[in-house]
Amino acid sequence: MLEGPNLYFPRAAVKLTLDVSALLGEDAGGLQQRKAARRVEQLVRRIAREAGTSRLGVRVRPTPDPHVLVVAYPWRRRERGRVLGEAVAAVLDGGDEAAAVQRVRDTEPGPGPTTIRPKVPVVAITGTNGKTTTSRMVAHVARQAGKHVGWSSTDGIYVDGELVEAGDYSGPSGAGRVLARPEVEFAVTETARGGILLKGIGVQHNDVSVVTNVTADHLGLQGIDTVDQLAEVKGVVARITKKSGWAVLNADDPRVLAMRTTTPAQPWVFTRDPDSPAVREVLAAGGRATTVIDGWVTVLVPGEEPDPLVRVADVPMTLGGLSRFNVENTLAAASAALGAGLPREAVVTGLRTFQPDVEHNFGRLNMWRLPEGPVVVMDLAHNEAGLEGLLEVLRGLADRSSPPGRVLLGLGAVGDRTDELITNLGEIAAKGADVVAIGHKQRYLRGRVPEEMDVLMRAGAERVGVSGLAAYPTELESLQALVEVARPGDVVGLMCHAERVEVVAWVTGLGGVTYTP
Repeated sequence: MLEGPNLYFPRAAVKLTLDVSALLGEDAGGLQQRKAARRVEQLVRRIAREAGTSRLGVRVRPTPDPHVLVVAYPWRRRERGRVLGEAVAAVLDGGDEAAAVQRVRDTEPGPGPTTIRPKVPVVAITGTNGKTTTSRMVAHVARQAGKHVGWSSTDGIYVDGELVEAGDYSGPSGAGRVLARPEVEFAVTETARGGILLKGIGVQHNDVSVVTNVTADHLGLQGIDTVDQLAEVKGVVARITKKSGWAVLNADDPRVLAMRTTTPAQPWVFTRDPDSPAVREVLAAGGRATTVIDGWVTVLVPGEEPDPLVRVADVPMTLGGLSRFNVENTLAAASAALGAGLPREAVVTGLRTFQPDVEHNFGRLNMWRLPEGPVVVMDLAHNEAGLEGLLEVLRGLADRSSPPGRVLLGLGAVGDRTDELITNLGEIAAKGADVVAIGHKQRYLRGRVPEEMDVLMRAGAERVGVSGLAAYPTELESLQALVEVARPGDVVGLMCHAERVEVVAWVTGLGGVTYTP
């Protein structure tokens, strides 16, 4: 049961995964699958109509398994919607269609959807990388404007910067819990792929949507096997943005930029390139853009003078422009905050005061300098693009030393990623770092064993001539091993997911102090 807007419909829907082998015969090719899809669609409509529902939208999609189809249809009453799905499955398994119709007809309708119609401004943020940092920045800006801010995320529910419920609340329950709190005047919802696919989005609409980017991650899960399919999922957030609102889109990501054609909202693009053709196109259509001109974060509005907000070098998250990912996150956050109606002064103050430290952005690009030792950088870096962004920062920091220092990296991956992605991480790490050690994420192996992860990451490193990567049972142990061999001027990075609290405690226990380049 999808509780709100989803991949298939802009409202609550039932999603069925059906074995249609009985409809295929011996030939299970694409043509037969499409014929089966048509028959299933007709079956759903027929049972619904004969049970009393005259009009019903039905979506049928193929899957990589030709014997399996995904079917979705909206529901207004929970029990009748659920039983209709069970009735369809029963008929496909050889049951009597008349009996299935009678069962649906006799079912009590049940309650309606719990999708929330927000009464306060909502900024919904999604994307493969950068959504947590961007959402934290927007929430911080809103607090500078004097708003009581609620924020739902993969880390928990926050109100005015205080954690009130720990856990992964990037699904519909997170938005619901934030908007249920009476003190909240401004809501920021971090919206992840999994929540959209498994439960739908918990609100009927948002005022501003942000899509940071779409890159290869979480593929092979919940029927999403390609980046194009992943972009379609992320695009749900933009599709439910109010017509009077703004869809903030990455102009440098073609899949994200294309979402301007499917959202009812006005497009507001962001890019580091002020001469991007996308900027000209969006401005010509009456949209807006945020970019970098002469080192300033600058807003472009049709028919108006450019508005330079703040120097990139004065935004701590960008590390003086060293972190290109966080320059983009800054552009996205500024666009979203302005699009949501927050004052320009609050946006400027918020960007200048949001720090890459544990207090403001826990687990994302947190940096310490150890006494007479290296700089340590902790970041999630959970996929290829994230790791490339982390290595860019590590190398930039190491090159600032005289002589330039080395880059040492604690490499790790979550177990439910594809073999290809895990192997690629090993290759990227070995190519970009001088010393690499594997540190396993014990709580996130998700069905794999450490030895299997070692084989994949080492295979990636061997593609670029690096062999014999050392492996450690935990993220913290890999960091400890790297710090032990690091020298002053070196930079040690850690891809950290499972042991952020433990890493912070260990680094600060050594006397590490927050480092800002």
